[in-house]
Amino acid sequence: MVSQLRKSQFMQDSNCPFSIGTYVHDRDHRTTEHSHDFVELVFLVDGQAEHLFEGQGYRIRAGDVFIINPGEVHAYQTMPGERIEIINCLFMPELISEVMLRELGVCRSMDYFYVYPFLDASERFHHRLNLAGGKAEEVYALLKAMMVEWEQRRPGYTTIIRLQLLQLLIMLSRFYAEGASLAYKPAVKERTVLIRRINGFLERHFDQKLAVPDLCTFFNISSRQLNRIFKQETGLTVTERIHQIRIERAKQYLLDGDEKVIDIANRVGYEDPSFFSQLFRRKVGCSPGQYRESSLQIQSQSEVIS
Repeated sequence: MVSQLRKSQFMQDSNCPFSIGTYVHDRDHRTTEHSHDFVELVFLVDGQAEHLFEGQGYRIRAGDVFIINPGEVHAYQTMPGERIEIINCLFMPELISEVMLRELGVCRSMDYFYVYPFLDASERFHHRLNLAGGKAEEVYALLKAMMVEWEQRRPGYTTIIRLQLLQLLIMLSRFYAEGASLAYKPAVKERTVLIRRINGFLERHFDQKLAVPDLCTFFNISSRQLNRIFKQETGLTVTERIHQIRIERAKQYLLDGDEKVIDIANRVGYEDPSFFSQLFRRKVGCSPGQYRESSLQIQSQSEVIS
């Protein structure tokens, strides 16, 4: 069974939904397949291993940088004699607000943050970012500085961490744009990249109030144009995509624990639990409670057979 890690397990400071640390994975320190409700930025300091991501395996090595988004299932698998040392930077999307990005004038330079993590699985790790030499040292030094701030928690540390994380993401975006790994870009239409950025935004902020006018302001696009190209690229309207993301996340929450339906409705962005239940039934074909009960029964039967 895939375990679900919660932000409450790693982020005790409500004013700074963030955590960072160094971890070692080898034959004695294994991970099982899991997902989480926060963003995980991983920097591979040393070693190599197999990264299991959404049912597929990829070799990873020192210098690799990648992001695991909320709800994605992954684990590390090492062969005898293999070990990896990683730095895990965990944060909630709201740690860096859109207002902060706009005020600093960097929202357009955040392609690493908005595009790279949301490429198709076939693109995701074949075009991952691998750093070497000075670039790897630069990223490692910044991550170490973030760890110092996080561990010492001196006055103003939350502001410094936000700025350091933003610096890290911009730095990675720059390295990614400069590298040969962007070879896929000429084949990708500009509007496709824009929709990937918007889709990434929706994935990260599914539990917040999302309105088309706000998206238009943030991504500097007219409402008419956004609706037209989003439908052309995804086959869905923006509103339909928001509902799709929320329902999929709700299904996951229903299976991961025993939270009340009313609480899950609020957790995925619906203030009206009745509307949520009606929408869930329309999209899934049964009520949230029935979905949980039937899915757990199937899971239990499968475990007995195996």
